[in-house]
Amino acid sequence: MLKNTVIAISRQYGSGGRELANILAEKLGYKLYDRQIVHMAAAQLGISGMSESQLKEFEDNVPPLSLKFMPFYIFGMSGAKPMNHKMFEQESEIIRRLAKDGNCIILGRCADAVLQGNENVCSVFVCANDEYREERGRTVYDGKSVIELNQEDAKRAEYYAYYTGKEWGNPKNYDLSVNTSHKSLEDIADVIIEYINKK
Repeated sequence: MLKNTVIAISRQYGSGGRELANILAEKLGYKLYDRQIVHMAAAQLGISGMSESQLKEFEDNVPPLSLKFMPFYIFGMSGAKPMNHKMFEQESEIIRRLAKDGNCIILGRCADAVLQGNENVCSVFVCANDEYREERGRTVYDGKSVIELNQEDAKRAEYYAYYTGKEWGNPKNYDLSVNTSHKSLEDIADVIIEYINKK
């Protein structure tokens, strides 16, 4: 593997992406970053007093996309920026620093787009069929239905589109897409590791 290898994981809600990230981190001995990035960014912006649910609601609140939309970070924004834009910028800066610090796995946070072009980054999208996600919704996510899981995914897709200008979950935006429906997460982790070693 290349020095300072970074695995950027995006995932469908209920696909087991977080669990897969933990397995990869354990197998590889990599650091895993998830919501810590949000809290680091909030602390640097002086809004660390917000609760987890407040931070999530704050992040999910993005303006509606227009037909003439371009991601704000491509062309910059003059004047005062909304706090959620500042939050994204701060998270992106933290992600870039973490990627330079050593081998790690970054879950979500548009890390694949933030780190696009870095040769040491492997971006992975984790998905699963509705039956698998429905079962995990019942057993792992407090009885959430597929409809509720899809609603969460819609928020992720909107957030990703707003800040990257790309389609969340589209395989062409990732180095590797994996379906967790029919193989164990352990086996899928091994496939990802093999792919990275060959890449």
